[in-house]
Amino acid sequence: YDAVRSSIARKLGIKAAGMVNTDRYVDGVVEMMLDATQNYKKTVDVDRLFAWHSALFPTGRSGMYKIDTACYRKGEMQIVSGAMGKERVHYQAPSPKIVKDEMDVFISWFNADTEIDMVIKSAISHFWFIIIHPFDDGNGRIARAISDLLLARADESSQRFYSLSSQILIEKKDYYNVLQRVQYSDGNITEWLNWFLNCLYRALQNTEITIEKVLFKTEFWDKHKDTVLNSRQRMMLNKLFDGFEGKLKSSKWAKITKCSSDTALRDIKDLMDKSILRQEKSGGRSTNYELIRE
Repeated sequence: YDAVRSSIARKLGIKAAGMVNTDRYVDGVVEMMLDATQNYKKTVDVDRLFAWHSALFPTGRSGMYKIDTACYRKGEMQIVSGAMGKERVHYQAPSPKIVKDEMDVFISWFNADTEIDMVIKSAISHFWFIIIHPFDDGNGRIARAISDLLLARADESSQRFYSLSSQILIEKKDYYNVLQRVQYSDGNITEWLNWFLNCLYRALQNTEITIEKVLFKTEFWDKHKDTVLNSRQRMMLNKLFDGFEGKLKSSKWAKITKCSSDTALRDIKDLMDKSILRQEKSGGRSTNYELIRE
């Protein structure tokens, strides 16, 4: 997460505190996604797709294996899973002999003015590109970039407040399952369209939740800008705002902040006195604490 955030900041010319070094692979994904969303009005042609592919694999390798970059694949392509000797073939892509012709048709349709809603076109484009599977590797990432580009056109904005790509990765198992079912159907992709639109809806819902958390955090620190808090309290409050795993107990506080149990209890009691924390009502064997959100 920090690497991606730092790479985006550098690409946008933003100087931000806490930036970390990033590798060329992260930079390549960021460069492709920014080009797709910031330059959403530009035509998508072969050269642009090849540039994206080249950015994803700057060393010409996918892991340990050398692959052809910035060109269509030259070999057969199967989507498989499972351990060696127990592989399961999910999909057999079209022969490399017809990939160029298939992509020519796809690109022509993609750039043509159609009456299709841009969100629906985004879903169709994603599926169509995955079916062709034109590259040795990186097809899923480029398909997501294509979808995001068309969603930016639908919004008529390069500003992204939600991420379909992130939501697809969260739901990766369901994503592969629905792709497999529809790929072997009779050409009716309604199931895929339904899944895609619901995935987009969930991405928007998650973004709404994230924005609410950011606003609450911002309002909190603005309200308490003059409140005296020590470094341990500030650290733990930020962890609570950013998604604390499990219940907050004094023992966890002590472990994370590397202080004694007595010090942890004093820190928590001080925050309760300042109406920042309160004891959870659930009770139980141990005492848990939570933020006051009123």
